[in-house]
Amino acid sequence: MKAVVLLSGGIDSSTTLALALRQGFNACALSVDYGQRHRQELEAAKRIARSLGASLHRIVSLDLRAFGASALTADLPVPKGRDAALMSSEIPSTYVPARNTILLSLALAWAEVLESGDVFIGANAVDYSGYPDCRPEYLEQFERLANLATKAGVEKRVCYRIHAPLLRSTKAEIIRIGTEAGVDFSLTRSCYDPSPQGLACGACDACILRRRGFEGAGIPDPTRYA
Repeated sequence: MKAVVLLSGGIDSSTTLALALRQGFNACALSVDYGQRHRQELEAAKRIARSLGASLHRIVSLDLRAFGASALTADLPVPKGRDAALMSSEIPSTYVPARNTILLSLALAWAEVLESGDVFIGANAVDYSGYPDCRPEYLEQFERLANLATKAGVEKRVCYRIHAPLLRSTKAEIIRIGTEAGVDFSLTRSCYDPSPQGLACGACDACILRRRGFEGAGIPDPTRYA
């Protein structure tokens, strides 16, 4: 059974790939170079795909800097030092307009070509930065869309399923799950604003959630911080 797994190179997507492989899927990893300032995550995705044994790994280029409006795709400051309450109460400037919709659409297109009905995404609705496209109701509606908007779905040759196995897990739980599934987290990258040398800033939302996750899991954090 083939499945398309969205792979950013971070903790959640890497663990999701490991879980898809554990479930017996022939996992085809898909990463997207969308002009993100933290493009170092794409090199991490390559390392993870090789390490875990994805059968294929594609990197698609789609430059969302043409639209901007995000701290990840435009010359805007990355928020630093936000506390947990603030992360869960407002959508930060690192939100990329419609990003998960775009990524899932690309994954769906490849899945249709591969004649696969399974798409995996590392979306998380517990420890995250308030992004609207990480919520369960969004993923449920995208799954409905997938079956309405594709030739394979309309012809009933494929019933598309959007798998988000980590949707209701905390970051600490994800790190424990990933460790048990064989993920080498030293290969992953999370920082939104890394140094040119690849050091994590330690203060953006992604770094804070990552560090807190390792502390909660009781597992040493292999991240190299500035």
